Amino acid sequence: MTTTAFTASTTSTSTDRAFWRPAAVATVGAAAATTAVAAIAHAAGISLAIDGQEIPVPGFATATLMLTVLGLVIAAGLRQWAANPRRAWVRTTVALTALSLVPDAIVNAAVETKLTLMLTHIVAAAIVIPVIAARIAHSR
Repeated sequence: MTTTAFTASTTSTSTDRAFWRPAAVATVGAAAATTAVAAIAHAAGISLAIDGQEIPVPGFATATLMLTVLGLVIAAGLRQWAANPRRAWVRTTVALTALSLVPDAIVNAAVETKLTLMLTHIVAAAIVIPVIAARIAHSR
């Protein structure tokens, strides 16, 4: 009986690691990538100002980390309760990524600023969504 409980616990732990480690790497990678996009844009002379308020380049990492962690909370819920977690994850995150572009499109900023902001959303999504999608179905 003890062996059975230990085996189930070990399987659950290794499955959790198979999900959370790549998720953490993707989160940090997305934060680094969005910061790089912002830094390159800023170095190229593109303003990162919205309504006259400059977004600091490190702020892109902070925002990406916070919002990706929120996405991972969604993924954890889908792992637990969705009938098809992968499909639900992809549909949800693609829809949320599309919705995240709306404020960038309507904000009071230069066109190149808006495009840079949109690019950071797409870059983060392109890193995180496939990594989680590849592991979410296997972690149930």
